[in-house]
Amino acid sequence: MSLAQRRLVSWHLYVAVGALALGASMGPLQALEHMGIDLYRYVPFLASYYQGLSLHGVLNVLVWTTFFISGFLTFVTSATLRRPLYSLRLGWLAWGLMTVGVVMAGWAMLTNQATVLFTSYPPLKGHPAYYFGLTLLVVGTWLVSANLFLTWRQWRREHPTERTPLGAFGALVTFVMWDLASVGLAVESLLMLIPMSLGTVEGTDPVLARAFFWFTGHPIVYFWLLPAYVSWYSMVPKQAGGKLFSDPLARLALLLFIPFSIPVGLHHQFTDPGIAQGWKMVHAALTFVVFFPSAMTAFTLLASLENAGRARGARGWFDWFFRLPWRDPSVAAQLFAMILFALGGISGIINASYNLNLMVHNTAWVPGHFHLTVGSGVTLTFMGISYWLIPYLTGRRLWSPKAALVQAWTWFIGMLIFGRGMHWLGLLGAPRRTMLGAATYAQLRPDWALPSVLVGVGGVILAVSLYLYLVQIVATLFFSREPAQVEVPEAEAVSGPEHAPFWFERWRLWVGAAVGLAALGYVPTLVDLLTRFTPVPGLRVW
Repeated sequence: MSLAQRRLVSWHLYVAVGALALGASMGPLQALEHMGIDLYRYVPFLASYYQGLSLHGVLNVLVWTTFFISGFLTFVTSATLRRPLYSLRLGWLAWGLMTVGVVMAGWAMLTNQATVLFTSYPPLKGHPAYYFGLTLLVVGTWLVSANLFLTWRQWRREHPTERTPLGAFGALVTFVMWDLASVGLAVESLLMLIPMSLGTVEGTDPVLARAFFWFTGHPIVYFWLLPAYVSWYSMVPKQAGGKLFSDPLARLALLLFIPFSIPVGLHHQFTDPGIAQGWKMVHAALTFVVFFPSAMTAFTLLASLENAGRARGARGWFDWFFRLPWRDPSVAAQLFAMILFALGGISGIINASYNLNLMVHNTAWVPGHFHLTVGSGVTLTFMGISYWLIPYLTGRRLWSPKAALVQAWTWFIGMLIFGRGMHWLGLLGAPRRTMLGAATYAQLRPDWALPSVLVGVGGVILAVSLYLYLVQIVATLFFSREPAQVEVPEAEAVSGPEHAPFWFERWRLWVGAAVGLAALGYVPTLVDLLTRFTPVPGLRVW
């Protein structure tokens, strides 16, 4: 890979890590607040718990993920196709739009003019710069997507009969899914939130806005998750010393996320009035369907890791698990991420159930689930990837592999404790999005005390792990003097790509299926909500 292209990828990662540093630093404040320890008053630029919560949500789940994904998948596509990116200028244009967008949205949040939380639900009304900024972030991802597809098209012309390498294939699947899913957020931003924030309309309909938000809001989870799958499928088996169990099975699991990930969003609105129960049930059923590609992934990964363990001399039924290279921080971080994600997937099945969702929907259970999936399955995987990717890009050896291994372990332990506390609080009925330490009714619930302590202790351990990660990255960039000898991990497969049918790469087929299912799941509900459009004036309540 050329130096210029490495620089482009690197700057995506730098912005991602910077956003994580600020956003995740809000985490321990929230966790300790649940224990009754309010440190917000000592942070000069924070006016409230909710401003910190907005920064935590937006910077972590939108900015950290989006920049890391854009940089990592740009790298994967170019590296596995073994050709330069179609256009470096287009790549820098995308990065520039995304960065300008982050600066605009970040300024609005840091000056307490957009304390609207990650979901940005109207009638909460933030500064126009916040909505314009997030819109630019999404537009930037579309340019990244266009660049990757143009790169692939050039490769396809030269290799008309070959299967696309699995890494590049996974990157394209990710952006096909995201390009379709992000339409909901684009409609909400351009036609509802931005006009409301500018005052050019009387108000907007909160239920309709939430429907458009969740059209994107649940598939975005897979936009974050699929790049982790790309690493787990196409790289981790090589790093672990084995082979991928089945390349065609991995491709099919990835592809199924294109049609199945989009028509599921209404399960986030099971408690919303104004939406017919029948369509909520349809989305409940489709949410259970999206579990199947995840189950296929679990099977494929377990078989691949067993293959690696046995290649390292394992005997018996479970010895392979302990033979994996747990001392390699990149591998250990990603194995821990898989375990935590499996636990989060189980709580996700609870969320998909219509009846059980009604019990846990507006409780601390949901952020507990979210932290096990996005905060662990995705974030810890990205941390593990960066332990080889940043040395590869910079040519500098990882500053301290031992400290990186401690970071992976502390994230795993901290998230186990934190996740247990949040799920427990949720089952006891503690609300989410709430400053629990200041809630007078919390004094009437002594049974919330112990799980709140778990949340606080887990949050502090996670903060220690975060700072270990940041120190590792900064020290590698500025203080590591030894040259890195890093190869891009690219796993071979027991059953290789030649066994995959060629129609797997007929993108129109998968896009058509996704559009059809999305129309079935959403059009009746959206038409119904549009006919009963009830504008509510925007409000600033902070």
